[in-house]
Amino acid sequence: MLADISKGTILYFTPVLMLTALLLSLFSYLAPTVMLHSQVALLTVTPSSALTQPGSTKTVDGPSIFLGPLGSCSRPNNEAGLTCMPSSISPIYNTSVFTSNTPSSVISAPPAGAPTFIAISLVFSVIFFVMFTAISFRHLMGKAGAVWEKPMVQRVSAWIGIFAFLIGLGSTLIIFMWFGKAADDFNQSIQGQGSNGPQLIATIGNAFTMIWVAYAFFAIPVVVSLAKFHVLATK
Repeated sequence: MLADISKGTILYFTPVLMLTALLLSLFSYLAPTVMLHSQVALLTVTPSSALTQPGSTKTVDGPSIFLGPLGSCSRPNNEAGLTCMPSSISPIYNTSVFTSNTPSSVISAPPAGAPTFIAISLVFSVIFFVMFTAISFRHLMGKAGAVWEKPMVQRVSAWIGIFAFLIGLGSTLIIFMWFGKAADDFNQSIQGQGSNGPQLIATIGNAFTMIWVAYAFFAIPVVVSLAKFHVLATK
């Protein structure tokens, strides 16, 4: 019974984890310019009195901006609709909604190569997902499954998974450090202006949480592929 549970987990649950990781990575990459305009972002700048009036709990109205790897969405106040910039791997962030004393110069796009490498990682991830799933279910494909029995194909699949994982994680870490520093510099500049500063605060967005979860899930099929657990489970 335990053997059947283990086999079912490897063959059926692991591809689901890989698909979930792929979707989370894709959503965090496309947001906020393509989808989830105000729900998911790498960095957000929103109205808040926490920096200019510490301890205050009053609601503040003001401009907001949501930054992603492909561009930004912004609005001049809480009631206004969002305006999103065109998606680009060399994004330009629209900070025109901020007042002149806002340190918007620290909000800049990450190195141009980072979004490109993330896109490459996503392509490799899709290929790995297709190959990993096909290898896991090759015993149900009849004659077509013979292609996925070949050790060379299985090794190529594992290497593609490793490349996708390392390229994507490395690029994400670079972007995380970039936006982390931008948020710190932005907030310190506003704090330095005291009560006369703009009532704004920069925070790291929830897109990074999605990405960390995605790569935690991604690691499992990569390990399974390297150890060929999904191959041995159908022997």
